[in-house]
This record gives sequence, C-alpha cells and structure tokens, in this order.
Amino acid sequence: MDENSTTNHEVVLDVNKDVSTTTEDSNSCLNVFFLQKLVAEVVGTYFLIFAGCASVVVNKNNDDVVTLPGISIVWGLVVMVLAYSVGHISGAHFNPAVTIAFASTKRFPWKQVPIYVVAQVVGSTLASGSLRLIFSGHENQFPGTLPAGTYAQAFAVEFIITFLLMFVISGVATDNRAIGELAGIAVGATVLLNVLFAGPITGASMNPARSLGPALVHNEFRGIWIYLVSPTIGAVFGAWVYNSIRYTDKPLREITQSASFVKGKGDR
Repeated sequence: MDENSTTNHEVVLDVNKDVSTTTEDSNSCLNVFFLQKLVAEVVGTYFLIFAGCASVVVNKNNDDVVTLPGISIVWGLVVMVLAYSVGHISGAHFNPAVTIAFASTKRFPWKQVPIYVVAQVVGSTLASGSLRLIFSGHENQFPGTLPAGTYAQAFAVEFIITFLLMFVISGVATDNRAIGELAGIAVGATVLLNVLFAGPITGASMNPARSLGPALVHNEFRGIWIYLVSPTIGAVFGAWVYNSIRYTDKPLREITQSASFVKGKGDR
C-alpha cells in the first residue's frame, strides 16, 4: 500500500469517526445541539398555541368575527410557518403525540421524549398564560378544548383526526420519495382541514400540549384525559399504518439526525 492510499484510508476513518460522533451527539441529552432543539420546541410551541388560541379568544370576544374558517386558517398557517422556521433545528414536533409516535417507529430516541414533551407543555402553558394576561376581565375566555358531545364521540374524533395528521406527517416528512420542501404546506393544510370539521365537536386538539396548557392556566380539566390519550394513540397508529405501506428499497430519512420537515444532512 503506497503513502497516498494510506493517507486516503486515514481520511475515510476520520470522516466516519466524525459522522459517528455527530450521530451520538444528536442522540445525547447533554449537549448544545439538544439544548437548541429544546429552545426551538418551546418557542415554536409557544407561538403555535399563542396564535391558534388567540384566534379563538378574539372570535369569542368580538361576535364571532374570526369565524370557524378563519380559526382553521390561523392554525394551519401557523403550523406551516413554524415548520419551515425551525423544522431544520428540532424537527418541528410541537406535539407530544407526534414525538411519541416518532419514537414508537424508532425515528426519534426514546430517552429524549420526556424532555421534548416537557418543552412542548412549557411552551403551551406560557402561551396560554400570556393570553390570560393580555385578555383579562370579561375578555378572559377559555381557549382550550372541551367535548361538545359525548366523551366517546370526542375520543373517536380526536383519534381519527390525529391519525390523519400523523399519517400525512409520516408520508411527507420521513419518506425520501415525497417532496420534502412541500411538507410544511401539506401538514398545515391537514391541520386546517381537521379544524374545519372537528373544531365544533372537540376543538380539534390533535395535540396533548395544546389542550393541557390552557387547562393548567384556567384550571379547567373537564374531559382532559381524552385529549391526552386519544391523540397519542391516534398518532402512533397513524405512524405505524404509514410504515406498513411505505415498503421501498430506498433509504428512509433519519429523524434523529435531521429535521422532520426539511431534507438535510441526515438524508441517505
């Protein structure tokens, strides 16, 4: 083996070592990169809940001026904007059900799940608290989610709409055959669609953090178990069903190494 071959071999070893180190760092809970992800999740969830719940509060305080289609558009747009803003940093989960579903399909490390969930709940609670401070007195409206019908009906609706949301996320954000650049639009449109028809029935949560934050701030916990359990089960089922039909000989995007909504260095 000549000197050039030896040098090239050493370079390859160094590159592989760097890749291995990067992968280990991305899976660790004690590094700057993970802290950046947590900040992105807190900030992203904050603005998601602030914008979406603000549209609900404003609508209640101003004779339904925003309307159901308007509220649906707000939720859809804020999801889309935030997915493109911080998707490349944290994966833009903003939702414990999504995080757990990714972990259940081995596309997110289980050891990071509890910290991600805490960050999301903190962001939601801070947003709900901000709205309560801004809209005080007679303008203090509960922007959370409550079943309009029976608990069984609410459970079924939340399961179905979260299943659809996670099914779409799995398709456009974790499969290299999809057009990754349009993932934010597809997910935002799915949220808009779900809120349009499910909003009057359950509030169209699809997100345990979205329901828990306002519940904590307003001390309103009626039916909260539905919004914690049903979306989580629906998301897990949605992820697993998509995985069952995604068979391909092409590699899949590694959520643990790159963003959920943007193709990046983790694509293989």
